[in-house]
Amino acid sequence: MTSELSSLVPKKSLNNLTFLILVFSTSVNTIAQKTEVQDTIRIANHEIEYEIIILETGFDSWLTTNAKPIHYYSEQFLKTKNRVYVANWNSRVLGAFNRDLYNFQIDYDYGIDYGIEVNYTLYNYFLFFEQKYNQNIAF
Repeated sequence: MTSELSSLVPKKSLNNLTFLILVFSTSVNTIAQKTEVQDTIRIANHEIEYEIIILETGFDSWLTTNAKPIHYYSEQFLKTKNRVYVANWNSRVLGAFNRDLYNFQIDYDYGIDYGIEVNYTLYNYFLFFEQKYNQNIAF
C-alpha cells in the first residue's frame, strides 16, 4: 500500500487502509454526526471543526461487535491512550517500520479537544488495527 499526503488528504491509495484526521473550517454548526457507508466511518463535529474518516474493510463491523460502549472509557483515558498510539504510529512511519502498514503520519494535536467521539473512534481503530495486522503499537 502506498499513499501520498498533501494537507492530510491522500491523493493515491492502493489498498483498503486509509486513515485521516481532517482539519477544516466551517461556519455551519451542527451536532456530531456519524455516517457509515461500505466500511467507511465518518465522524464529524462541525462545532469543533474536526472530523475523522476511517476507510478500512471490516472496521465498521468490528466496531459494532467488539468495541466497548462509548462511555465505558473516560475522555481523558482515550486522549492518553491516543497520545501513545499516535506517537508510536508516527515513529513507525518515520522509521520506515513497515511501509505496507505505516505509510502516513497522523496529525493529532494533543492540545486540541477533539471530543469523545473522535477520540473513541481513533482509539478503537488502533485496537482493530493491532488485532487485524497482528501489531503492538502501544508497546
